[in-house]
Amino acid sequence: MSGAGVPDFFYREAQRLGYVARSAFKLLQLQEKYKLIKPGSSVLDLGCAPGAWLQVACQSLGPPKSGGVVVGIDLKKVKVPSTYCDARVQTVCADVMSFSRDHIRSLSPKKGFSVILSDMCPLVSGIKTKDAALSAELGMRALDLAVGSAVLAQEEDDEHETKEEADTEDDKGILLPGGNLVIKLLEGEDMQEFGQMCKPLFKKASWLRPKATRSSSREIYLICQGLRPSRLRNF
Repeated sequence: MSGAGVPDFFYREAQRLGYVARSAFKLLQLQEKYKLIKPGSSVLDLGCAPGAWLQVACQSLGPPKSGGVVVGIDLKKVKVPSTYCDARVQTVCADVMSFSRDHIRSLSPKKGFSVILSDMCPLVSGIKTKDAALSAELGMRALDLAVGSAVLAQEEDDEHETKEEADTEDDKGILLPGGNLVIKLLEGEDMQEFGQMCKPLFKKASWLRPKATRSSSREIYLICQGLRPSRLRNF
């Protein structure tokens, strides 16, 4: 009963509670454990189809009077679910790999986001190394959007960073100081590199495989909490 597409406890619970997909329970567990989304947060959901994480994110904002915004981006056109979502939620049909930071930043009243969620996953081929590499590429794009190309370049090799890169507006990250980042990856050799890359940028970086993850899945989530303002100086 745990194979992909087979109804299980979380599938039935999603239907009972009005979530558009069982994946809602993955974010619910992340939210319960880490308190990533606070009332009034600005949340960016990368790979938002079919919309379950939009529902949980909006719930986590608190009542409408608390403010906040949820922006979902996906290659597919995603209709905002009527259950659990309100006017604070919007979706954009676009390719995250080519969508500019400036455009994404403009979708938030705060000109940035306090939480970025990346549930992006490639079309799996069944070849583990290939799928893990494609997943890592998507994860790197999420990290790059969050902290900025210049910061990542500095992390990789301080000597290779140039003033021209630092001065480019669209190279600046869209995650606000103190913000949280969640990246889904498929287990592979790039996992440890991701963890090592994020540790200096955030106050805390940890891994979690939510209980709602199917037993046949190789999904795992990297949870990065508290983007360090000091890492953003000069950018």
